[in-house]
Amino acid sequence: MIYTPICEMLGIKYPILQGGMAHISDANLAAAVSNGGGLGIISAANGNIDWIENEIDKAFSLTDKPFGVNVMLMGENIEQIAELIARKRVAAVTTGAGNPERYIPMWKDAGIKVMPVVASSALAKLMVRAGADALIAEGGESGGHVGDMTTMALIPQVCDAVDLPVVAAGGIADGRGLAAAFMLGAQGIQIGTRFLAATECAISRTYKDKLLKAGDGSTIVTGKRLGHPVRSLKSPFSRGYAKTEYTNISDEDLEMMAVGTLRAAVVDGDEKKGCFLAGQIVGLVNKEENAAKMIEEIFSDAENILNGAKKWVK
Repeated sequence: MIYTPICEMLGIKYPILQGGMAHISDANLAAAVSNGGGLGIISAANGNIDWIENEIDKAFSLTDKPFGVNVMLMGENIEQIAELIARKRVAAVTTGAGNPERYIPMWKDAGIKVMPVVASSALAKLMVRAGADALIAEGGESGGHVGDMTTMALIPQVCDAVDLPVVAAGGIADGRGLAAAFMLGAQGIQIGTRFLAATECAISRTYKDKLLKAGDGSTIVTGKRLGHPVRSLKSPFSRGYAKTEYTNISDEDLEMMAVGTLRAAVVDGDEKKGCFLAGQIVGLVNKEENAAKMIEEIFSDAENILNGAKKWVK
């Protein structure tokens, strides 16, 4: 059995978090992950207060296990979202795209664990000073918004820089990735891309089919010119955006090119207009199954790998 301080802190069976994926991570997926022993996460990225509250209430009705909410701090209605999370007293909040320092006292007073996503040791230290309970160190192999450092390089440096528990994210999909994360010093993992193939994940059929057919060279990073690079599957949209990005198009027009493209992928399954976010491990995602089965497989495989690691030591 694999049990780390992350399990104790969050009250979960397995030290695994589900990534907070915008327009994807809803109550159904979060509850399925929590019921499977991990920490499910609802994404508040769309900023719609009524929708977020409804999803939180729905998750409470679907599971008696802990779950959390992900907040993009540069999004809309942040003050209202932060207050809603405190009022609902979810188990944890994960944050990105900004500094959560002003909201941390309110969340902690409500008994909520705060786990910011960081992409560098410098940001990790800043979050420690802000009062975070744990950190999610995410490498650039992940899907969606990415940093420059790889998971292999980032995790040990963040672990050396802080005394808080570190959760590894980016490029992890199976027991091998979990075992590697432990060897780098992490106490848990966060997974996004593999959970896209969960039966409880309500993305379009087109999106799931593209994931299941993808290989190790199927992703592309766009948006570096604007300072917020994004990793997604190669598609008519992403290839077209990549070609346009370094022409003389204005930043404003370049920004407008991406408006509505995630919804086109997630909801409409639009092959041409959709932006299908996915991490570099997408080639390891080759079957649909429920979230609980995914989690059990990941941890069973990791136990076998870790128990057998001594064969290399002479």
